[in-house]
Amino acid sequence: MGFRNDFLWGGAIAACQTEGAWNEEGKTLTFPDIVKKIKPEQRRNFGQAQIDEQALEAGKTGPVSDYPKRWGIDFYHTYKEDIALFAEMGFQVFRFSIALARVFPHLDDPQPNAKALAYYDAVIDECLRHHIEPLVTIVHFDPPIAVWEKYGGWCNPAMIDVYVRYAGVLLERYKDKVKYWVTFNEINMALKAPFKTLGMLSGEGLEYENRRWQGIHNQFVASARTVIRAKEINPAMMVGCMIADITTYPYSSDPRDVLANLKFDQKMNLGFLDVMVKGRYPYFLKNYFAQEGIQWTCSEQDAELLKQGTVDFVGFSYYMSIVTSYTTKDKQLTNGNMTGGLKNACLSSTEWGWQIDPVGLRITANQLYDRYEKPLFVLENGIGSVEVPGPDGQIHDAYRIAYLRDHLRQLKLAAEDGCEILGYTMWGPIDLISSQTSEMSKRYGFIYVDQDDEGQGSKQRIKKDSFAWMQRVIATNGEEL
Repeated sequence: MGFRNDFLWGGAIAACQTEGAWNEEGKTLTFPDIVKKIKPEQRRNFGQAQIDEQALEAGKTGPVSDYPKRWGIDFYHTYKEDIALFAEMGFQVFRFSIALARVFPHLDDPQPNAKALAYYDAVIDECLRHHIEPLVTIVHFDPPIAVWEKYGGWCNPAMIDVYVRYAGVLLERYKDKVKYWVTFNEINMALKAPFKTLGMLSGEGLEYENRRWQGIHNQFVASARTVIRAKEINPAMMVGCMIADITTYPYSSDPRDVLANLKFDQKMNLGFLDVMVKGRYPYFLKNYFAQEGIQWTCSEQDAELLKQGTVDFVGFSYYMSIVTSYTTKDKQLTNGNMTGGLKNACLSSTEWGWQIDPVGLRITANQLYDRYEKPLFVLENGIGSVEVPGPDGQIHDAYRIAYLRDHLRQLKLAAEDGCEILGYTMWGPIDLISSQTSEMSKRYGFIYVDQDDEGQGSKQRIKKDSFAWMQRVIATNGEEL
């Protein structure tokens, strides 16, 4: 007993961290294009970057060299070579995103950008040529700056129609080629990084929270309408949601810590999933809005759309866990995937302060499957590390193998617990630019890319030790870990 026979093994990347070609063939600037890299000495104490008006204007006119996501790893031009390497590893699924800023560069363009669609046609066809299922993320942390400049961010309900039109073009075009779709990457990160999710500049206060939650609601509606449209186009398509799962444990058995942990999980994780999977706002979110005085609009039509447009599977990223308490006094803090928490003395951490917790993946899978009774898809999981080739020119990443092995063992146990798990797309199978810190030196891949934080290097792709290990894992459907 273990992973299902049709379990999908693969990897995940994002357009804004890999493609480069930031100003080619009509593409316009996105928020990731104006996020500067973080220096190594800032990593440990780095909170989520914010974008304000000053940073926005500086980014639009600043030197390209300050903004690594603009050059990515040149996947826009190397996709054939890179997908061939994924196929050699045995990938059965490849998760990637399509850039709105390429397809509708100005959002209200009369027609989609034909050159952009031709490029994504080629990427999808290359996957299929290698017998790899494309898994498309429709939006992945890359709102065009036009979202802010033309609409003021996702808080404007006009963005729903912009998104649905864009998604409809993709669904129609790839209805016979793409079975698996994700509407929004890590949608709950709107609470931590609204510029990369909602296309909104930083702010504070109740008025800002009203706009933030209105933007989140508008994305819920856009997702629901997209699910409904997908089923009209091809009922066999599976459309899922995705959160950045922030698994948490109470600091102690003090009931106040347990309650604080429950409230964090409800607001950060479960509230988002309840709306997209169950089709309605849960009581605890409604109560939170009332207590905080948060006001936003949900029409009767919106509520009906949410009810009709529930997703087919529950997607999530899992990297780490944190500890919560009703008070942080005299407690040690740690960093995390765009969120911090209290340090868990039972766990080790990565160079970036992310606590390594394989068992937490099994716990999370069981909790989500128990609550939603829909198939799960692990859409991201991986470990970032500073790496340089050794004297032999190779990268010996035993730590990555250990990290992934431990997590996959726990995922396998979750499957044996009875959780229905569709697949696993590791983040990111080839080194790419970090979403949070815009570093190249934070490397996740099975494949090394010879490029530094300044964009210098041969761009050569080199297989790490983990490449051959993952090849065996996939070939044996996880029996050889």
